[in-house]
Amino acid sequence: MQLAKTDAVTVAAIETEVPALAVARDLMERFHRMLRARDVGALPSWLTETGTSLLASFGKGITADLAAVAALTETWSNGPTEGQITKLKLVKRQMYGRASLDLLRARLVAPA
Repeated sequence: MQLAKTDAVTVAAIETEVPALAVARDLMERFHRMLRARDVGALPSWLTETGTSLLASFGKGITADLAAVAALTETWSNGPTEGQITKLKLVKRQMYGRASLDLLRARLVAPA
């Protein structure tokens, strides 16, 4: 991520005063790269490093649910399903509690 010069100076000053934030930022950047590259092999060493950082709680949460992390190796995505759920919730919220099943069906299902 490229920062503007003033932002980079501010970040450098903060990280100089609080070195733990620099470590946490590095760990988060590595985590993002791992996710984007789907590199599950790098996860064990990353989890070990989070143990003594500001991200310790985050690392413990991931360790507790390692089965979910294995999904990174899958080729499929539940994005389309999540999109439909988001659309349904949006319509339901727009209706201010008047969302009976019949009314929702009329708004979401195309006429046959």
